[in-house]
Amino acid sequence: MPTEILFVRHGEVHNPDQVYYGRLPNFILSENGRRQAQAAAEALKDVSLAALFTSPQGRTQETAAFINMHHPHLTVQTHELLNEVYSPFDGTPHSVMELRNYDLYTDSPAPYEQPEIIVQRAREFMLQVRRDYAGQKVAAVTHGDVIAFSILWAKSVTLHPNERHFVRFGFPDSYPATASITTFSFETDAVAEVPLVTHVRPYSLT
Repeated sequence: MPTEILFVRHGEVHNPDQVYYGRLPNFILSENGRRQAQAAAEALKDVSLAALFTSPQGRTQETAAFINMHHPHLTVQTHELLNEVYSPFDGTPHSVMELRNYDLYTDSPAPYEQPEIIVQRAREFMLQVRRDYAGQKVAAVTHGDVIAFSILWAKSVTLHPNERHFVRFGFPDSYPATASITTFSFETDAVAEVPLVTHVRPYSLT
């Protein structure tokens, strides 16, 4: 049986000041974000999950709680490798970020993260899951760029700060939508295996 890791992006966030919130505290799901999280939870309710992980951020914890309602036998496990990008732009207005095309990486010095570091920790998380839950399905609630760069790695696309165009892969959106589900399927236990990737948005845009 393949090992399947289902990366769920958190639902839409309440952000009245329109800032890039990153790792800032106290950013929770909006009313629409809760509906999105419920849709993701519904999509996963009949999936036999062996474990449920989440990033430390409140918005991912809330999203994971909706999934946990359908899988009450699981304990939600917080994992630092699923965390949001470590960036110098937390709190920056969206108007400024739009001028940068939401590029969190160009001219961001160490210890801030680059795409390669994000993929490295995502792969480390996947390897841990493949070791501990071989042949099973695991859900992990995380963040947009963590999912986006993991997809690019799995599709053998060169990582670039502005390379996030996924419609060409047959996905419904150009970037992993809030509360979307991206599944990475591994057929073997080979460390270097590149997984098959599928992606769904479990709700319709209105």
